[in-house]
Amino acid sequence: MAQQDSLGFLMADVSRLMRRLFQERLESSSLTLAQARALIYISRSEGIRQVDLAEMLEVRPITLGRLVDQLASSRLVERRSDPADRRVYRLFLLPAADEQLTAIRNVVAIIQEQALGQLDSDQASAVLFALSTMRENLCGVRKV
Repeated sequence: MAQQDSLGFLMADVSRLMRRLFQERLESSSLTLAQARALIYISRSEGIRQVDLAEMLEVRPITLGRLVDQLASSRLVERRSDPADRRVYRLFLLPAADEQLTAIRNVVAIIQEQALGQLDSDQASAVLFALSTMRENLCGVRKV
């Protein structure tokens, strides 16, 4: 009798497979997966502090600094000093990012359709609802 996969294993495996497909489909782009993820997060929270974005992406601030340097040199994002604290940088999209974000969103839609392909619309909605609820449930959980 085969052992049933745990929730964590299934989620990690699905995430890994989706990341791999994303990278393969984005191959024609000049963006790396890390850069694409950063652009998406910045688009969702324009003006985000650089240190907060590093935390969201689960990378060290210095690693994010290099990533933002690359995006800035491609004229996709810009750093602006925080008026309340000059030591803090906030990140903003530049107009050239729109085309890249459209391409990223198109790839995401294709992969999501593939991942949910054999589910009817009610099942797909239930999966998305369940995952959103799980994320909300875990957002407040901290190490003791």
